[in-house]
Amino acid sequence: MLTDWLDSLDRSITLAINGLHFKYGDQLWQLFSDIKFWIPLYLAIIVFLYLRLGWKRATVVLASLLLTFAACDQFSNLVKDSSERLRPCYDSEMISRGLHTLEKRGGFYGFFSAHAANAFGVAICSFIGFRNDKNHRYKKYGWFIFIWALMVALSRVFAGKHYFGDVFVGSVTGLCAGFLFAQLAKLVINKSDLL
Repeated sequence: MLTDWLDSLDRSITLAINGLHFKYGDQLWQLFSDIKFWIPLYLAIIVFLYLRLGWKRATVVLASLLLTFAACDQFSNLVKDSSERLRPCYDSEMISRGLHTLEKRGGFYGFFSAHAANAFGVAICSFIGFRNDKNHRYKKYGWFIFIWALMVALSRVFAGKHYFGDVFVGSVTGLCAGFLFAQLAKLVINKSDLL
């Protein structure tokens, strides 16, 4: 059956990624997994939005970022509660196969990863938001913020909190939500003659 095959593949990929741990790497993944570590970056993004876009456009983009974050977070909670897929750290088979955990187990259900959704949602929404400044392309920022989002997403597999499939679906969900809200912000900016 296809679902059984996908579940087996997801477990194998998760264990393969999770098994690549070493002392200082574990500390790095714990850092990326900790939401408090995100705060300075997100504050810097807000400051640079206002410096680059001016207060009117920046406020619209900031609203789109907040909506993205809220939508990803709440939708993730809704799906987690309805799908009831146990996190790998609660799965006795995954533990017996050598799952390595880096932090407290948290809630029982993990599909899909809100960390991954939020990180990728903010990444694409802020990247598109910055591009309301027609004087710059923000390519370096794009590389940086998407690598950041990838590190956040992978940290959840390394921590033993999510299957690879959880972070993959979370990442795609975040990209879709962030893209949607960024386009809405762009529409508001263009219609309001804030350029």
